[in-house]
Amino acid sequence: MASAQGGRRLEVTTEARRQLLDAITAFLLDNDLPASPDNLLAAHGAFSGGNPRLARKISAQFECGAGITQTWLDEVTATDSQRKDDSLEQLMARLESNLEIFSKSTKAARTVTTRYNAELEQHVAELDQVDNSGDIVANLTSLAKAMVERTRKVEGEMRRSEGEARSLRESLARARRDAEIDHLTGLPNRRAFEALLDRHYHEARAEIEPLSVAFCDIDHFKRINDTHGHDTGDRVIQAIAESLSAISNDNCHVARHGGEEFVMLFRGLSPVQAQARLDALRERFAGRAFVNRETDEPMGQITFSGGVANVFGYADPRAALKAADDALYRAKEAGRNRIEVA
Repeated sequence: MASAQGGRRLEVTTEARRQLLDAITAFLLDNDLPASPDNLLAAHGAFSGGNPRLARKISAQFECGAGITQTWLDEVTATDSQRKDDSLEQLMARLESNLEIFSKSTKAARTVTTRYNAELEQHVAELDQVDNSGDIVANLTSLAKAMVERTRKVEGEMRRSEGEARSLRESLARARRDAEIDHLTGLPNRRAFEALLDRHYHEARAEIEPLSVAFCDIDHFKRINDTHGHDTGDRVIQAIAESLSAISNDNCHVARHGGEEFVMLFRGLSPVQAQARLDALRERFAGRAFVNRETDEPMGQITFSGGVANVFGYADPRAALKAADDALYRAKEAGRNRIEVA
């Protein structure tokens, strides 16, 4: 009986998994979406119940007949990612604040304990010098010695706790740095770029300086992965990251936004000037000869497209990012291997 029940549960579980996989597959194929890690994760969240907010948005999109596009899905999932990043930022800030309070408290307590310990030791020394003090004085001396020993232990524990707090703070600082770095390219990631954009936005506005933002995307990247493999695709991503970094400085910043897409910030440059700088880099990159290291097979020309927008031409930086992204897709539609201005 138990075996039969277990068999039925297994059948139900297997069928549920099959239905989930069918729903994910249909979603990607029906909407012509690549089976990228981000898309698979989004589809799994929507159809498994893990992300009901995304499921509702997908249903609403179907109901209004708008359909699902990669751009739309990226925008929706980017919002969720930003919320997670914000939650992580708030958690880390709270931990750092609590650590700071704890460190100050233990340091103050250790200072008081050290001072109290020194006074007790002085009194014990004075009592030891008293002749014929009797049993009462002897007992008081013994008690004071025990108190000195206990306070010495407390002082040591506080010192260890203070060291642990310092170590934890250093670990948090490393975790914060790791959370802002893309480990494939070594560039800042989208989370770090958002903070960078916010800082330069306020500084440039106060100093009345131009500020431009750009999106860059490797052309036909799926074909590169499908033809030459993901390891080669990763090396192409690293190559364009290195090329974009070559024009970076204190007023020009590049980050990996996700997948084969990069985002750049140009402080002190108009969109046309930023376009010219990116266009020169695009021409140099298109002239490189790439070879598959595993097969020695020439990979042909590899190019990227870009879109540039004036940050102060829109209501806020996010609207400017959207405009640059739209310009990027216009560059794709116009034949790729070009830079468009919003």
